[in-house]
Order: sequence, then C-alpha cells, then structure tokens
Amino acid sequence: MAPSATDLTILHIDLDAFYASVEQLADPSLRGRAVIVGGLGRRGVVAAASYEAREYGVHSAMPMGRARRACPDGVFLAPRFDAYGDASRSVMAILREVTPLVEPLALDEAFLDVSGARRLHGSAPEIAVALRRRVLAETGLVASVGVASTKFVAKLASDLAKPDGMLVVEAGTEIDFIHPLEVRRLWGVGPKTGDRLAQLGVRTIGDLAALPEETLVHALGDAHGRHLHSLAWNRDKRPVEPERAVKSIGHEETFPTDITERDVLGREVLRMAERVAERLRDARRTGRTVQLKLRYKDFRTITRSRTLPEPTNLAADIATVARGLLDAVEIGEGIRLLGVAMQQLLALDGQDDGAGPHDQLPLDIDGGAARGSDPRRRAVEDSMDAVRRRFGDDAVGAAALLDYGAHVEPDRGAGK
Repeated sequence: MAPSATDLTILHIDLDAFYASVEQLADPSLRGRAVIVGGLGRRGVVAAASYEAREYGVHSAMPMGRARRACPDGVFLAPRFDAYGDASRSVMAILREVTPLVEPLALDEAFLDVSGARRLHGSAPEIAVALRRRVLAETGLVASVGVASTKFVAKLASDLAKPDGMLVVEAGTEIDFIHPLEVRRLWGVGPKTGDRLAQLGVRTIGDLAALPEETLVHALGDAHGRHLHSLAWNRDKRPVEPERAVKSIGHEETFPTDITERDVLGREVLRMAERVAERLRDARRTGRTVQLKLRYKDFRTITRSRTLPEPTNLAADIATVARGLLDAVEIGEGIRLLGVAMQQLLALDGQDDGAGPHDQLPLDIDGGAARGSDPRRRAVEDSMDAVRRRFGDDAVGAAALLDYGAHVEPDRGAGK
C-alpha cells in the first residue's frame, strides 16, 4: 500500500535565533540590529546570533573575540537565562494544548507527535501552520517547523526550513530527501567522524547509505557504524517521549584567566552551589550525588563525585560536598573551567529520576549530621530565592562571597 499523508505524525519545532530574538522583543530598539548573545569575557563564546549578525559570519560557538572583529557594530549581551526560560515555557504550553506528546530538546526546540490530534486539529502540516501562527501571535517568536514521518527527518526538515519557514517531507519520499544532503547533517557525525568518512569517499548521506554496514562498523565501531547506517536509510523508530527524565542540574563557568588560588575556587564553588540549589528547588527536585568538574590550563578535564546519605536541594549541603571534592584534587597550573552539578535526582514526591552506583559520603555540617529537610536552613534558602527573583541573582548570597569580586570576574555567559 502506498504511503499517505496520514503517515506524517512528527513535528520538529525550532525557534529562530532564540536568545537574540528574546532580547529584541524585550528591547524594541534592538530589532533589525545585529545582536550577539554569549560570554563577554576574554574566553567567551557566542551562544546565539540574530540573523542580522549572521550576515557578518557570526554564528553560535564562535569565540566572542572573533565575533567582535567580524561585527564591530553589533550589540553584545550576556545571556539572561531566566528570561529565556520564561519564553520557552510560554511556547511549550502552546504546544501542549495541541498534544500532550511534546518532547523538549532544549529551551528553543521540541518534537511533537500529533497522531492523536489530527481528528480535532487537522493534518500534521495544518497543525504546523497553525502552531507557527499562534506562537508568533502570542509570544512574538518565530518558529521554523519540519513535518515528517520520523524524528530524524523532521529535525532535518526544520533545519533546512530556517529562517521562518516550514518544510513537509511527504511519506515515501524520505530517502530521496535525505540522500543528497551532506553527511555531516546526520546525528552523530561530528568533525572527527566526518573526516574519517571523507577518507572512505563519503560526502553525502547517500554515499554513506551505499556502503556496506560492515564497512562502517569496521571504520567507526559497532554501535556508531550501525546507528549511522540505520539513519541513512531513515530507520528511526524512536517515539516522542514527553517525560524525558532530567539526569542532572548543574552550573559551570569558564574564567577569563586561569585561577590558581584554592580559596578563590572555594568561593566559586559556594556561589555555584547556591545557583544549583535554587534551580533544584525551582524544578521541585532534590538530588543525592554532587559532582565537581574541573578543566585545567591544558584542557584536561576531570570529574569527581560523592553521594549524600539523604537527598537535598540545599546549597549548604551541596557546597560542603563540592568543597570537600575540591580539597582532594590538585590545582596544578590553574583552572580554566569549574562546574558543580547534582545527579541522582528525585522529584519531591520521591520518584527516582535516575540513579547509578556511587560512593557515599557522610556529611558534617556545623558539627552535626546533614539534614536535607532542616526547616531553619530551608527557610533561609527559600527567602534567598524570593529576594533573587525580585532583585536579581546577585542581590543576596553567602557572606563568604562578599569580597569575591576582588578576586575574579567569571565569564557568566558560559554558565549552564
């Protein structure tokens, strides 16, 4: 039986130049101007660029110094993740009114399965048109949409539809659509894999599809080779998963200059622990495993983790473990990146969000055992959350941070 339009059930929605677009909406004087959002320090990178900035060759992941040289008249802004989160939630709420099967991939993109919504809202292309119009009308943001029978092809279609477009890949035409495309458009083909495939004469997805699967397995390894071969033939059975478990919540930053003083790093760990704890509470989660991440001057990166006997979302608990982990590692010639994260997350109803084997660490906070539910400590941190929401992230913090600014100014644009 020939494929029909009823086989089109997957949408991929991607908000165009999201961070920059949110900034242009917040400040109308920025509309039509080259807006670059990212870390403003010496080692900062571009997180997003408006399409006006892209005309100068500016793109995400570009070093900020190079972006300034390419677009000297641009407007350079540090990210405002709270604002981007608010805008994202507004868009996701619109999507969920059409179907509960919404799988966010990031703040600015999501997959939708509209198979159960077509009787009420029309065909998948009709739903895509309506959603683009509604997102623009209600949020001011422009969304590009790909419509297809699989997640893989829908994502390719939305990428090719940018900016401000929609592309429908009719059922039965997927192979004709994907085979002429550059092989680097395949999920899992980065620079190293691309170079290795080029040595095999592979330039397009079609070239890769023409190779025997065994050749790819020999060149790339079993799992990677089979994965790419399947995608090249549009064998993608992954469903849209609306309840993807959050595996960790963290914050990391790259510094303008390497830090060699352990006490400065200790204060930085405390500040990050406060941010992580606040995000945990906002997400109504607790965590059991604290992870510390360090990147050295030579770009060598290590992680260290310990597990608490009880889950927590309090900064004091997180900071105590993270600083203990920091005390146990060498600083060497300097640290260029530092991160703190919580893993083994649980929802406040106690549901496990994913666990793994870790060593446990008994805590000693103020001379006593850790108590993640300590009402006095929780009341203090809840009050701090309220002050930050009203007056900004730097309005209140631990006393140990009062003289922090005299030591280092982190590149806040690199935070996650």
